[in-house]
Amino acid sequence: MISKYTYKGLTWVDLESPTEEELIHTMEEYSIPDLIGEEIHAKNLQSKIDLYPTFIYLMLHFPHISHKNTKSTEQEIDFIIGKKFIITTHYEFIDSLHEFSKTFEVDAILEKKMDVDHAGFLFFHLIKTLYAHSRYKLNDVNLLLKDTEKKIFEGGENKMVSTISEINHTLLDFRQALRFHKEVLSTFEIAAKQFFDENFGYYLSLIMSEYSKTQAILDGHKEILDDLRDTNDSLLASKTSETMKVLTVITFLTSPITVISSIFMMNTKFPLIENNIQFITVLLAMFLISVIAFIYLKYRKWI
Repeated sequence: MISKYTYKGLTWVDLESPTEEELIHTMEEYSIPDLIGEEIHAKNLQSKIDLYPTFIYLMLHFPHISHKNTKSTEQEIDFIIGKKFIITTHYEFIDSLHEFSKTFEVDAILEKKMDVDHAGFLFFHLIKTLYAHSRYKLNDVNLLLKDTEKKIFEGGENKMVSTISEINHTLLDFRQALRFHKEVLSTFEIAAKQFFDENFGYYLSLIMSEYSKTQAILDGHKEILDDLRDTNDSLLASKTSETMKVLTVITFLTSPITVISSIFMMNTKFPLIENNIQFITVLLAMFLISVIAFIYLKYRKWI
């Protein structure tokens, strides 16, 4: 599907899951080499940037939170940035691009004062929206971290083990998607100054700032999660230790009784137990031994 937007002499062409014919038509219309079309059509694992005489080709991956295993955790977006046009290509519906398209149309209608001397400014506003959307998703993770912390200290350590693992998986997906952004954007900053002009340098630094804010939030969430995991593990270990301690004490207290009762269960006649009084006496002796064992444990501060 091809969507085209124009604003103050600039054009944004958004290709969502384009057919081969749509891709070829767009590449021919804007004089893009076939090699770029082939790269766009293929699935790429790494972000990259190339500088051409008439455009900059940029490929970035953005994190995507999905509860369905059938969907990718990364969304690839290809950018072709010319002087007066920008082409974006992706093979999944991307919320942030859809939101930007609505904003773009409103700005065009209302003729708002947006910095749009060349397509580099369109890329700036577009990438800013993409990073803002990523931070919005990270805010959902932050709320989940706070809820996890609350439940850990309410005694729900066992249930939080799987929750912590799921949060860690989400953060790893974010880290995986953003892992090449710093290097690619640093190269883009050099290329864009050469392709556009030095005055665009301020906006390029803002693009790096948007990435840095997103990465800082991601790193902060990862540190908090690591602390929560350590705390949860410590509480689980303490609870397990306390349980083992109780079981050990019970075993220690019942061992003398078990030994004595086992002796009297042997197929041998004991003259000691010949009536009810003697039987009660033996029971009292067994109870007394358990009390003495308990007092000994308390004296040794083992319980």
